[in-house]
Amino acid sequence: MFDHKFITRIDFKILPILFILMIISLLVISSMTNDCSQTFLTEYVRSQIRWFAIGWVVFFLCALLDYQKIREWTWVFYAIMILLLVGLYFVPAVQNVHRWYRVPGFGSLQPSEYAKLVVVVTLGWFLERNASRVHKLSVAMQILVIVGIPFILILKQPDLGTALVLYPIMLVMCYLGGVHKKFVYGLTLLGISGFLFIGMLHLDLLSHENMKPFFTKFLKEYQYERLNPHTYHQKASKTAIAIGGMAGSGWNKSEFSSKKWLPAAHTDSVFSAYAEEYGFIGVAILSFLFFLMIYLSFQVASQAKELYGTLLSSGLAVYLSMHILVNIAMMTGFLPISGVPLVLITYGGNSILTTMAALGILQSIYSRRFMF
Repeated sequence: MFDHKFITRIDFKILPILFILMIISLLVISSMTNDCSQTFLTEYVRSQIRWFAIGWVVFFLCALLDYQKIREWTWVFYAIMILLLVGLYFVPAVQNVHRWYRVPGFGSLQPSEYAKLVVVVTLGWFLERNASRVHKLSVAMQILVIVGIPFILILKQPDLGTALVLYPIMLVMCYLGGVHKKFVYGLTLLGISGFLFIGMLHLDLLSHENMKPFFTKFLKEYQYERLNPHTYHQKASKTAIAIGGMAGSGWNKSEFSSKKWLPAAHTDSVFSAYAEEYGFIGVAILSFLFFLMIYLSFQVASQAKELYGTLLSSGLAVYLSMHILVNIAMMTGFLPISGVPLVLITYGGNSILTTMAALGILQSIYSRRFMF
């Protein structure tokens, strides 16, 4: 299961990219949580460093693990995921939502973060297992059940952002797995229509108030209000980015984000906080680092030598890509803010562990690309 020789075959180009992203994360979190002092090692920074350290252990363990062995535990992982998601509704809510378990010595466990990885693993296993009949509509219906159960459970927490990340993962994996064309085309059309509608709302091409009477016929008012493009959080996020200008204010010198005018500056809004301090130049550098990480992730998918490896790596690459695209789109006003973390930058252990596990599994596939 574990073979140390494969650690020498991973793509070492990914390591400095991850390390630099982690440094950026610590800089932003420090600036947003030091309460105007010059102390770099705030409580949040120390916590993030601990999670990064654990994340590296997870990364190398997953890289050493033969990814083929994961398929043997697929339904165990899936069953545990469903039990954890259902169990959230039987424990006290945290911040008025059912997203986290309080675990002594660990902090907050967010099952929805791990659910996205489990869905990728389950779809990869299912599509490979049904490769000979994947063109049948009955298989497509089974895929809807596999993804639909966690999707609905996560959506009801409520956690719209995490639930919607599952959609493009399912779409890409179904396309690569050869699922019935009408099913894939239908999913694509539905997804594009949804994103276009939300985008038009947030670009003021459609009036949020004028559309309200129509949509509240089948949605509750508070559900429709999640699509409101004129919330304080949306305005504050765009304001922080605009203040950053070309070069930004510099570390620990922000006059907006660090003064608590930007909500969740070290978590959900970390991109806007970073943009204020490092400006367009800093955003360009961060975007380039993300591009390299995603490029190397999709490169693994292109070099995998069998179907399961291709499906698994593709799903993981889309998983990483969507977190980056959705988070930045939320902060720049193209999508409603819904709590999707910016990988390796946002404060929080659950996101770090799942991201590093995904990257580690990708390296497991990469290091075994010449095995048959």
